[in-house]
Amino acid sequence: MFKTILYKISIKFYPFTKYIIAISSSLLVISFVKIFSNNNHYSNNCINDILSIQIPKNINFADEKVPIPNQVVKESIKKELHLITFCQSQALLLQKRARRWFPIIEPILKRNNVPEDFKYIAIVESQLTNAVSRQGASGFWQLTITTAKNYGLLINNEVDERYNISKSTETACKYFNDAYKKFNNWTLVAASYNIGIAGLQAQMEKQKVNKYYDLVLTDEAARYIFRLLSIKEIISRPKVYGLLLNKSVRYPEITIKKITVDTTIQSIKDFAANQGVDYNTLKLFNPWLILNSLTNIEKKRYIISIPKGKVNCTDWDEMYIDGNKFSATDSLNLFNK
Repeated sequence: MFKTILYKISIKFYPFTKYIIAISSSLLVISFVKIFSNNNHYSNNCINDILSIQIPKNINFADEKVPIPNQVVKESIKKELHLITFCQSQALLLQKRARRWFPIIEPILKRNNVPEDFKYIAIVESQLTNAVSRQGASGFWQLTITTAKNYGLLINNEVDERYNISKSTETACKYFNDAYKKFNNWTLVAASYNIGIAGLQAQMEKQKVNKYYDLVLTDEAARYIFRLLSIKEIISRPKVYGLLLNKSVRYPEITIKKITVDTTIQSIKDFAANQGVDYNTLKLFNPWLILNSLTNIEKKRYIISIPKGKVNCTDWDEMYIDGNKFSATDSLNLFNK
């Protein structure tokens, strides 16, 4: 019965089949066009938002004015800002790390008479992780073994003080002050951290210029200060760039107690247990301790940091935990576009 009815309907509308198909096809095409147009509209809005970044008229590094009227300088800063703001999740993560580590770095810089803006170098170098470069430079400040030892850091099979945030920052400050004696300009000091004091001096003499912004350098060295300035902009004025970090997702403050040790520790695991923390937690806060022992025949004084209260893994930066396995080259992919 039902099949008979369908057959009669199909016979009745058969002459109009081609019109029905044509109308249906047209409606389908219109729908696709509308969807595409809407998506394109949203894409254009996103692109316009990214491209609408306005460079501040006045930018400085360590109270040294950046020549923004110079078109090359302006475009270079804008390029780095585009790269960072486009990777919003990464920019927000850097803010979270900065809120945790800058309170440790800032007073050390101040104590050594180094401008506070130098704290942003630690972000450019390692994104505030204990990264390891292909050349073997390690820690927040990407110190090589030679440089670290020359400035007094201890590195052996049990200890690597490049992973000690306080001591490595002190070492970086010594470098900055030595470089300032040479260049008498903080921007050049910052640039030399990438290219080296001798390398920068050689380029200045070869090109007969005495300002960073007048130098012609390799791509990485040429972009170094502009990366630094862009990071400073994002971290210090996140609201301007639509990257304001919600308080609820900021890394919580962790209170630390410091224990002075001047004897040999046969077992770091046992030491941790005696302090009321597990071995993993102690290692998180003291990544400079490489092995499960600390031989100290010379009775050298070590400061071991222990958190007060319970620390949840979710409160800690996962990239800092696995810092020794993390590649500095990988960590800087954000900037190497």
